[in-house]
Formats: sequence, C-alpha cells, structure tokens
Amino acid sequence: MTSSPLVLEKIPVLATVDVLVVGGGSAGCCAALAAAGEGTGAVLLIERHGFLGGTSTQMLDTFYGFFTPGAEPRKVVGGVPDTVVNALDAAGAVFLRPNTYGAGTGVNYNPERLKLVWDELLATAGVRVMLHATLVAADQDAEGRIAGVVISTKSGFFRLNARRFIDASGDADLCNLADVPFEKAGEREPAQTLTTTFRMSNVDLPAYAAAGGKRMLMERMAEAVERGAHMLPRKSGSLHEMNARGCISTVAVRVADVDATDFEQLGAAEREGRRQAFVYEGFFRDCVPGFGAANIVGLSHQIGVRETRRVYGEYRLTKEDCLNVARFDDRVLLCGAPIEDHRATKDGGEETVWGYVPGGQAYDVPYRTLVPRGRDELWVAGRCFSATHDAHASCRSMAQTMAMGQAAGTAATMSLTAKCGAREVSIPDLQARLRASGAKLEAPAQPAATGREDWAKNFPNN
Repeated sequence: MTSSPLVLEKIPVLATVDVLVVGGGSAGCCAALAAAGEGTGAVLLIERHGFLGGTSTQMLDTFYGFFTPGAEPRKVVGGVPDTVVNALDAAGAVFLRPNTYGAGTGVNYNPERLKLVWDELLATAGVRVMLHATLVAADQDAEGRIAGVVISTKSGFFRLNARRFIDASGDADLCNLADVPFEKAGEREPAQTLTTTFRMSNVDLPAYAAAGGKRMLMERMAEAVERGAHMLPRKSGSLHEMNARGCISTVAVRVADVDATDFEQLGAAEREGRRQAFVYEGFFRDCVPGFGAANIVGLSHQIGVRETRRVYGEYRLTKEDCLNVARFDDRVLLCGAPIEDHRATKDGGEETVWGYVPGGQAYDVPYRTLVPRGRDELWVAGRCFSATHDAHASCRSMAQTMAMGQAAGTAATMSLTAKCGAREVSIPDLQARLRASGAKLEAPAQPAATGREDWAKNFPNN
C-alpha cells in the first residue's frame, strides 16, 4: 500500500509540520487542540469530509462517558473535552440527559452548532485544518518509520511531511497503510452492528410521555415484530429529545455482518440503513402516540460504524481490565462506561449485551494502548486504539475518545521537546500535564450532581 519513492518524488509537498493528525473526529480534534496547546510546533489536521467532528456531528448528538452510570454518577473526564462542552453551553446548545440504557448521564448537544464549535476552537488554537483531504498513502523511510503521507484533494495529490503522527481516522487508515499490525472486527467474533441514525420533527413529546414513553415504545416495537408489521429489524431501540423543539433523534436501525473497511459492503449497508429508517418512520407514525404528524427530517451523514480495525499496541485493554476495575501506573484517562455490544441474533434481529463496571467505578486506560507496538513516531486515538472486542465496546464512548486524543496530542509534542520516541515519553510528566489541564486520572470521591445549577462544578471553565 505504500507509494514507491519514484511516484512520491513526482507529488509536490504541500506542508511540513511537527504533528500531523489524520481524522477530524472528536478524538482527532482533541488531539490537535492538545498538541497545539503545548506550543511546541506546527500542528496540521486533515479530514476527508467538509466539516469536523466525525461521529459527534455525522451521526450522534450526545456525548456519553463523561459520567459513570448508576445512582451516584462520578464525572471521570475533564480537560480539553470540557472546553468543547463549555463552548456548546455558551451557545445555548447543550443540556444533560438522564441516565439512558445504563450508559450514564449524557451530554446532549446541537450537532450543527458543534461543527462550528470545532472550527472555532481549532482556529483559535492555531491548528491548520485541511478539509476534503483524503489519506491515500504513507511515506516510510528506510527503517519503516512514517515520514509523511499523501492526500487526495480536488486540486490533485499532495505530500504532507511531519515529525510525529496521530492516527485518529477511526478505521486506523494510516496504520493500515504503514503496515502496523491490527485486528479487524469480525475475525474472532461478530463485528458490532452498524446504525443509520435519523431525526424526526413535529413530534408531540407530551403525548408520547403520557402514553408511557420508553416502556410503551418497547412494547409497541416488540408487538410489531411479533406480528410482522412494518418489518422492523429489531425489537428494541431508543429515541430522545433533541436540542430542537419538537424533534427527536433515534438509535434504532441495525445492519449486521458488514466489513466497514470494504467499500462495497459499506455502500450496501448505507442503502440498507436508509431503507430501514423509513420503515421506522412508518411504524412511528402508525403505532406510537405523539408521532402521527411526525416525519424524518435528517439521516446521519453516513451510517454509524462501531468498530473496524483495532491496532495492536504496547498494551491491549481487555474485558477483564474493564470488569475488574484495573489500575495502571501509566493511566491517561478513566472509563466507567459499560460494555455495550450490539450483536445480530440468529433470527435476524439484534440484542445488546451489557457488562457493567462494578460498583459504579471507573477503570484506568493506560497510555500504552495509544502507542502502536514498536512505534516511536505514531499514536492512535479513538476507536482504533488497542483493545479487545469487549473492552472496545466499553471504551469507545466519545468522552473517552476525546480524552485519548488529548493524551496522544500532549504526548506527541512532549516527545518532540524531549527528543524521544512515543515509548520513552515520561509518564509522570505526561500525567502532570493532563492533570494541570483539568483531565481526570482519579475518580472523584463524591458523586456529581447533574442538575443545571451544578453545571459549573461539572464543567469548569478552562
């Protein structure tokens, strides 16, 4: 997959920077913000779409993972992710959602406003952003280290050279091009299902709540599946109020048995996801009180992918680490989110298998999960980090991927200053810098209040 030297010589160099971040999702944006915040060099972020945010703006409207689930939630993510939430709050585009499906208190936001927030935060930090720039090749030196990448744009092909790289592409695209070992979802156990989210307007939410809300919805969906009405693909799903009056967002569509790194399979999944969305529209209008006059007003920008490639790092987070509340000396973030494994069933439906971190606690995520095995110029952040299938199903929440981005971005700039590789970064110094920014490496002793009056306590201004 690596371009030959002869071909690379013909491609013009567009930029040479200190830190290059591949992928402008929540992990990549936070990585770039953290790297730029260290003030040690030029930071460049490339993104294949025309806007930033990845899953945070393409499919979803809620950050999960900031709080542990349960009756006494603890806030376990802070730092750079807090600045994102505070910027949304300043625009009046965010509110806290109560615990849903055991995933903990969610931070609901307006995804369209978040696109602008990402733009503004990165511009203020001095990050150079290239949109509509698709990664197509990795340039490696004689020792196999990444020295640059090739991007495809409307203006042609360009080379980008850098000293340090962060793969926040979600699918580990840079790692794949640079021959970094990884495990692909579906090789050992079924890959998690894909979901096209959709939004509906003109919903009478009081009527929906009066008819029984979530409990009633689950009953109606199960009845529809049993009767064969509307041909629903699953017996359960969720909907919630949005940051727009009379509008709801859903997680209901399910598309199984897809290798989302295969463009033809992914294309077929996109079509199937759209088809299912409008099947659900008919069901909601016919069967659910409050939805008689509602209709779909938006589909996710692309189908939501939960897992593809998971890089083999210096350490691999496991199911046992999550459920035994593991502690690591090189921790760089915390996670209390349950294992949430969306699986296809033999009858063609879907089930979600849950595994809860005991006692409402949060486990440590070690720095080594962000460093690909044997690499010194490269970090991963986001859902391509080093974890088994089960651990990944817990630690892929966006608050955690943003925290991964902050840790990777900080470490990358530290390695430049110290003139060392990723594996030699001083963990005590890295942890000290993360703590100084407001990042949480120890769960608070007291539970967080999640009322509006406690906003400043939960999300302090940085």
